[in-house]
Amino acid sequence: MTKFLLWCILLVLCWPLALLALVLYPFIWLLLLPFRIVGLTVNGLLAFVRALFLLPARLLGAGT
Repeated sequence: MTKFLLWCILLVLCWPLALLALVLYPFIWLLLLPFRIVGLTVNGLLAFVRALFLLPARLLGAGT
């Protein structure tokens, strides 16, 4: 909702720039999509490594 209100303000102040932003937004989203996928992959890998290192502590903690 905030993005929409900011876009409406931009539309009132400078409508050509607002229309340009409206047209370019999908292309920018597509350009940034690989970086999001890499971020999710790195996040999953770090969570896996963390779980791997904490596994012995979990096993020892569950036994007592």
